[in-house]
Amino acid sequence: MDRVEPAHPVPRPRDPAEVARIHLLVAVGTDRHPFDRLVDWLCEWHAEVADRVDLTVQHGHTRAPVRPDAVPFLCHDALQAAMAGSDLVVCHGGPATILEARRHGHLPIVVPRDPAHGEHVDDHQQLFCRRLGAAGMVALCESREALRGALGSGLADPDRFAISADAAADAQRAAVRRVGQIVEDLVAASARRRPRAWWPWRRPGRAGARR
Repeated sequence: MDRVEPAHPVPRPRDPAEVARIHLLVAVGTDRHPFDRLVDWLCEWHAEVADRVDLTVQHGHTRAPVRPDAVPFLCHDALQAAMAGSDLVVCHGGPATILEARRHGHLPIVVPRDPAHGEHVDDHQQLFCRRLGAAGMVALCESREALRGALGSGLADPDRFAISADAAADAQRAAVRRVGQIVEDLVAASARRRPRAWWPWRRPGRAGARR
C-alpha cells in the first residue's frame, strides 16, 4: 500500500541545544547610506553573548562585518523566511521593514538613521520612529545604551518583543493606515519648513520682473 504523505509537512523538532539559543535578525534595508553605528553596536554586543545568540546581519551598503552570517541584501522571500525564523528583529527606521517585522509577529527594535552621522539625507526616520515609539508600534532605541537594554530584555524574555501577528487583515490595514498617516504628516511638516526658492529676478523694486 502506498504511503500517504501529510497535506502539510511536519515541522522538524528543534534540538534542545538549539531551543536555548535566540535567533536575532538585523536588517538595515537598501538605503545607499552606510549604517556603521548599528552594525558595530550589534556585533560588539553579540561578541558578549555569542554562546546564546545566533545573529544574521543584512548590512546593505554598510561595510561588511567580518562574520559568516553577514549578507549585503536579502531578496523578498529570503527576508520573509529570516523574519519568520527569528526570535528578535532589529532594524533601521524604514516603514517597509518595520511593517514586515510586525506582520511576522515582532515588535521591532528600531534604531533610526541619523543624518548627523551621514546615515541619511534628513531626519525623517528619527521623526517617524519617535511617532511609532509613542504609539507603541516599535521599541525605539536612539543610543547604544538603549539598544543594549532592549537586547538584554529580549535575551531574557523574547516574548516581550512578540505581538499578535499583523497578518490578520483588519490589524494589517490598521497598521498601514497608521504608518501612512504618520508619513503624510511628516511630509507636510517638512514642506512647511522648506524655505521658499529665491530668484534673482524677483528682487524687490526691480522693474520688468520675469514671470
